[in-house]
Amino acid sequence: MELPYAEPYKIKMVEHIKRSTQAQRLKWIQKADYNLFNLSSDKVFIDLLTDSGTGAMSDHQWAEIMIGDESYAGSSSFLKLKDTVKKITGFEYFLPTHQGRAAENVLFSVLVKEGDIVPGNSHFDTTKGHIEFRKATAVDCTIDEAFDTSVIHPFKGNIDLKKLEAIFKSHPIERIPFVVLTITCNSAGGQPVSMQNTKEVSALCKKHKVPLYFDAARFAENAYFIKMRESGYENKTIKEIAKELFSYGDGMTMSAKKDGLVNMGGFIALNNHEVFKQATVFNIMFEGFITYGGMNGRDMGALSVGLDEATEFDYLESRVEQVAYLGQKLVEYGVPVQQPFGGHAIFLDANKFVPKIPREEYRGQALAIEIYITGGIRGVEIGTVLADRDPITRENRFPELELVRLAIPRRTYTNNHMDFIAAALKNIFDTREEAKSGYIITEEAPIMRHFTAKFKKIKAS
Repeated sequence: MELPYAEPYKIKMVEHIKRSTQAQRLKWIQKADYNLFNLSSDKVFIDLLTDSGTGAMSDHQWAEIMIGDESYAGSSSFLKLKDTVKKITGFEYFLPTHQGRAAENVLFSVLVKEGDIVPGNSHFDTTKGHIEFRKATAVDCTIDEAFDTSVIHPFKGNIDLKKLEAIFKSHPIERIPFVVLTITCNSAGGQPVSMQNTKEVSALCKKHKVPLYFDAARFAENAYFIKMRESGYENKTIKEIAKELFSYGDGMTMSAKKDGLVNMGGFIALNNHEVFKQATVFNIMFEGFITYGGMNGRDMGALSVGLDEATEFDYLESRVEQVAYLGQKLVEYGVPVQQPFGGHAIFLDANKFVPKIPREEYRGQALAIEIYITGGIRGVEIGTVLADRDPITRENRFPELELVRLAIPRRTYTNNHMDFIAAALKNIFDTREEAKSGYIITEEAPIMRHFTAKFKKIKAS
């Protein structure tokens, strides 16, 4: 008998989570103005809002928490983290920040100017927000296969080279400060980018003298997919793949709260000394001194260990395959999801799930709310609400995909939780014909509205 798979860790501590009734959850979500971000955590049974900073740390990481050096300048924990980042990424210069969007804020303050064009593969919400805040434009150059959830393509996060070339030819090069390659591509459904595509994008950027930067929040998961799906990399280690991947770029930003396996932190890593010098000014202004950047010494120590652990195959196999376990359950139930499954989350296709709800009534948000009411499961809409309004016309932007993301925290939930999630979604899917109306927004911020928007339910006629 072949031995079944077992997780390469054992549980050392548990956290109690509260159960609730549907009647309670309906009352709570109404009080929260139908925005899942407004719910307190004790009103959530299984929290899949994000995989950012919500996972469990290892015993070695907790050891670093105890021995962290809290010196304001020149902390030994900083030096340890700097060495780890250089070893894994190959980048020479390093700036810590308190999280990923802070890294974007610092770097983009140097690179992005009004009127600029920043091409990429389905920019994440904060990335687009930081670009548009500076009155620049983010242009999506993702391959078309990414926008059909039923199409099986191993690397749906890839950039379409023809689309990118067209941007280079139709705009002055001096107006294109860099290309951003998001690995894995969250907004496209947690989809990976191939090594071949990275090489080709890098070559095209070099041809036009445009720098290439990575949004590398989930670079280790991307490396895992390359190892499993791309010919020639099956015998390479995750660390070898990651090192090669980064060698094709000029720098990176990272939310370390994902593949850094920590609760707080981020960083910038790059090879350009002039950009580094300019970034240090903004890092001091926005984050703190350049050797802590908004992080505690103990957090930097934990991140150093986390980056090392996250780039090991056994951990990644456990992490990615748990996501696939949930995805396969949903496919068996007929629930429409983005395929192949991403590395950090399952993305429900709201366009196919609740097509009778008009897009202008935010069908993705409506589905996310129903999932919470049914099972106490908190996900997040990745669709029209998140896409924000056009900065010029102020009209809603309707993306090609209308998704609900169920982000799985790392080393946190068991497959019993996955079974519970799948059953709740099946029950909702079986009654989907009843979902005919959605929500209107009653209050919203001018940018990145999804975090704080208030909604009102439209009564079905």
